Amino acid sequence: MTRGKKKNIDAGDPTENSLSLPVPVSNTPPPPSIPPKKIFIINADMTQEMQWEAFDIAVTVFEKNHNLDTVTAEEIKTEFDRRHGPSWHCIVGSNFGSHVTHEPNHFVNFYLEQKAVLLYKYG
Repeated sequence: MTRGKKKNIDAGDPTENSLSLPVPVSNTPPPPSIPPKKIFIINADMTQEMQWEAFDIAVTVFEKNHNLDTVTAEEIKTEFDRRHGPSWHCIVGSNFGSHVTHEPNHFVNFYLEQKAVLLYKYG
């Protein structure tokens, strides 16, 4: 297994530098199922396609679970495990710090509206 990078993340202010989806971050268009939401990407080491997939899953799960952070994190993690193999980890909340090791190209940290999502693969 390839060892990943360690990340120190400063979440920043989710009201600054945010974008309303669907707005392409690159040439990869957003999936049609992503409704307009404010996404603020804190840090990413992941393909654009996989990032859009994470946003799409997060939007769907957040709409279903509202403010249940633990359930939301579990469902995002479970869906990424199903689609991309095991060993994904997910943290969801309004206020947390992190310092994690991840596999290369398997890390994204973003705000969806006012909730932060940290999703990465390691193990």
